[in-house]
Amino acid sequence: MTKIFLVLVLLQTLFNILVVASAGNLNQDFDLTWGDGRAQILDNGQLLTLSLDKTSGSGFRSKNQYLFGKIDMQMKLVPGNSAGTVTAYYLSSLGSTHDEIDFEFLGNLSGDPYILHTNVFTQGKGNREQQFYLWFDPTKDFHTYSILWNPQSIIFSVDGTPIRQFKNLESKGIPFPKNQAMSIYSSLWNADDWATRGGLVKADWSKAPFTASYRNFNAQACTWSSGSSHCSSSSAGSSSWLSQSLDATGQERIKWVQKNYMIYNYCRDTKRFPQGFPAECSLA
Repeated sequence: MTKIFLVLVLLQTLFNILVVASAGNLNQDFDLTWGDGRAQILDNGQLLTLSLDKTSGSGFRSKNQYLFGKIDMQMKLVPGNSAGTVTAYYLSSLGSTHDEIDFEFLGNLSGDPYILHTNVFTQGKGNREQQFYLWFDPTKDFHTYSILWNPQSIIFSVDGTPIRQFKNLESKGIPFPKNQAMSIYSSLWNADDWATRGGLVKADWSKAPFTASYRNFNAQACTWSSGSSHCSSSSAGSSSWLSQSLDATGQERIKWVQKNYMIYNYCRDTKRFPQGFPAECSLA
């Protein structure tokens, strides 16, 4: 069974590499927000790069805000010795009670795997970390990282393979992001005080600048403006993403990933939660 799912995952990965998404011009979708020239949009809007050196990192933000959607971005991470660096790609609202859906890629020494760190914040509360190794080298080519956010659940996927689901359990008293529009953010920054082996391995600045690359952004989503949500005909025409959930194959794939590649799950951390796990751990 494991071999079958590995083949399916590898075929999906190959498909995502070979097929170019119907993405627009990155100049139309994003603003470069910080980094003093270290963030660049190149190739007539088809490629975006973020760079980090000892002086500064860099970042960008979407021009639109979204309230539900399926958000895809192809990324190629910092190659070689990326220890101490973090490439963050996430959705977030603003304020002390903000909602947030996180992908963070924790760099490592050459030859050691990246750690994919995920988290979900609701009404300002996070502490829902799950971490994974990837089944490929994310620095060799572009891979697609997706967030499906609809009223039923949040699903994190890599090259079309779901790795994590956060269900809407409001009926059980657990908050779910559904009222705050979120922007897309990404940044490449120095986190060598914690990112690699708890801060034991520092960034090697002789290897700088470190660079992460982005392309083929695609959003089937409802945008937020003037206090209301607007779903375009292209984003909501089939509206399949708005009601999409994991089918039987998706459930098996997520089990496969979590069995073989999950390295941390807050729902199993007894030292962190000696008085008992958060409620969603038993309900999900």
